[in-house]
This record gives sequence, structure tokens and C-alpha cells, in this order.
Amino acid sequence: MSRPVLVLAQGGGATAVINSSLIGAVEAALSSRHFAAILGARYGIEGILRQDFVDLSAQPPEIRQAVAHTPSAALGTTRVRLSPEMADLAVSILQRHHVSAFIYIGGNDSAETALRLARAAERAHYPLQVVVVPKTIDNDLPETDHCPGYGSVARFWAYAARDAGLDTAATAALFPVKLIEVMGRNAGWIAAATALGQTTPDDPPHLIFFPERPPQSLEDAVTAIQQVHAQYGMAVVVVPETLRDATGRPLGGAETRWVDPFGHPYHPSPAAALARAVETKLGLRARIDQPGTIARMLSLAVSSVDWQEAWTAGAHAVRLLTEGATEVMVTLKRIANEPYTVSFGAVPLSRVAGRERQLPDAFISEDGHRITPAFRHYALPLIGEPPPPPGRFI
Repeated sequence: MSRPVLVLAQGGGATAVINSSLIGAVEAALSSRHFAAILGARYGIEGILRQDFVDLSAQPPEIRQAVAHTPSAALGTTRVRLSPEMADLAVSILQRHHVSAFIYIGGNDSAETALRLARAAERAHYPLQVVVVPKTIDNDLPETDHCPGYGSVARFWAYAARDAGLDTAATAALFPVKLIEVMGRNAGWIAAATALGQTTPDDPPHLIFFPERPPQSLEDAVTAIQQVHAQYGMAVVVVPETLRDATGRPLGGAETRWVDPFGHPYHPSPAAALARAVETKLGLRARIDQPGTIARMLSLAVSSVDWQEAWTAGAHAVRLLTEGATEVMVTLKRIANEPYTVSFGAVPLSRVAGRERQLPDAFISEDGHRITPAFRHYALPLIGEPPPPPGRFI
């Protein structure tokens, strides 16, 4: 029996550690001697459709190691949604290249793409193994304790929000309100991470708007900011970029600026709308910090824990293939916090594709605007060394 050909690809938003998963899988595949060739598809599923492959097994070891420590996606990613016709074409192309194993490194949408590809192969009676390696800063994939990529973006925000708070305290007479806009799609995992740099309950951020606990209206959000400013003489506020009010209306305005191929709409900035309202209604100057995509891939913020787990997740995907698994996603299961320990398993893709995991109630305070000790207990092990307490004059 001839050895199979393996194709790897990356999909969705890039992260600071997605390439660690890629090279972890490549190194495990090389060591296994199970595969006749190891190819990378450029720009995700699009690379398969264009037959745009790079021979990953031919890359020198020093190049592979450099890629493993490089942020963003070395193969390029895509958000193309796989139609039935495209899936059938992809299967025929894989068959032409004798590919019978596929690893897709991605999040919710990539899991859906991988499942569609696997189902197309089944219809064609072509033996194609498909395994997904989880990757998303949003940390919203079900069936896994957390996702590679989240620990590093959480580390970024633990430092960035703490330091933004210190900056606001120093300039409160000029800009008493700081609005920090974060990514995270429809879940509050990233928003919650902004509080991981707090050393006392009164430390910034003073107010977090979670997608799971939306304000009743824009006016309600402004009132909450006013109350915080009255208490602290400043207000550092975290605003998810997808924040809606309690009726489901986007806080930044109902205008749809863009809709991606998976149907995710993009609306005007809620932080910008809040800044205008704060200045108009409260007479307070407001500034917006909006790092955007740099937060999800800044190499200086990489968590050593996150990087190692991303690597092991990639290697585990290869192990699953060699054991005959298909239509599964690699999972991380937390064994203990002291010392922090995880194990790696698998779950059927049908239990992941198209589903989102929101921030649990136990991680959100009763007032709906802060994190709980339970969230700190969950998240701190993922970010590596936590931010040190800031120095303060007596």
C-alpha cells in the first residue's frame, strides 16, 4: 500500500501562534514517515482549488523553525466559503494529486469548510481523512477548554489595558474617558482578558461591555460611563467591536459596511459612537484605543504556554491521522491548574462547525461589567507570566 500525501492549510484570521501549529504538524509528519509528501496549500482552501502548493517537507530545518516563531499565517489564509460545487472540485483536485489526508488550521468557519470537504469526499467515495487544528483568538469554539491563539491575544490585552489605564490616570484632566475597542466576534473572551492585569478591583478597566450582557441602549451605556467617571474621576471602558444593544441593534449604527462570505456583518465602530455620545451628552473628552488586528498577532505578546500548545495541537493532528481518524477537531482538556496541565483529544467536526461558545455566566460579575475570580483562575495560566503590579507612590 502506497503512503498517503498530506496537505496542510490555514484559514480565517491569523494569530501569533498559528505557524507553531503548522510546523508542529510538519515536524510530526516528517518524524512519522507515514506520508509520501507533505504539501502546504497557499491561502487555505483557495490554494487547493488553484492547485497552488508548496512542498513543506523540502523546506530546510532552519526555515521551518523560523516560520514556527513568526506571527501571522505563513501559508496565507482565506475566508472563502466552500460551495458544494467548489467542494466537489477540491476533492477531484486532491484525488489528482493523490492526497488522502488534510489538516486545516482554523476556527469556526474553517471547521465548517473542512466538514463540507469531508462530506464531498464521502459523496465521491474518495477516502480523504480530514482533521482540524483549532485556531481562534475569539476562543469561541465549543468542545475544547480553550483555543490556541487565545492565550497570546489575552496576554496582549492584559498588558495593553493595564497600561492604557495608567496612561488615562496620568492624563485624566485632558482625556478622562478611554474607550478600548477589542475584537472577539460574538463572545466576550477577549473583552474579559483586558482585566487580567488588574491588581485591585478598582484598577482599570472600570467597565467592560460584554456581548453576553449588552447595554439596553447607547444612552444606557453613556449613563454607565458617567457613573464610573463620577466614582473614579476617569473611566476606562472596554467595548467589543461587535457590541449591540439589548434589542440586537449594533451600537455603532445599523448600517452594514460589509458582509463576509460566511454571512458575518461588519458595522460602524461602537467605540466611535460612544465617544461622540460621551463628548456630546457628558461634556467629557474621550479617546479611543483600537489596535485591531495587531492585537491578535503581535510577536512581543506571544504566550510561551500558547505557543507550545499550538505546536502540540498540530502534532496531535498528525497522530490522529496515523491512527485513522477523520472528520474530527483536536481538543484541549484541562487536567489541572496547579501545576497547569492539559491533554489533547478529538471531537467530531459536526459538534463544532457553525457553533459558537460564549463566555459563561460564571465568568461575568453580577453587575455584568467585570470578570469574576473564576475567569482569572481559568485564563491566567494561558498567558504565561502575568503583568507585574505597577509601581505607585505612597
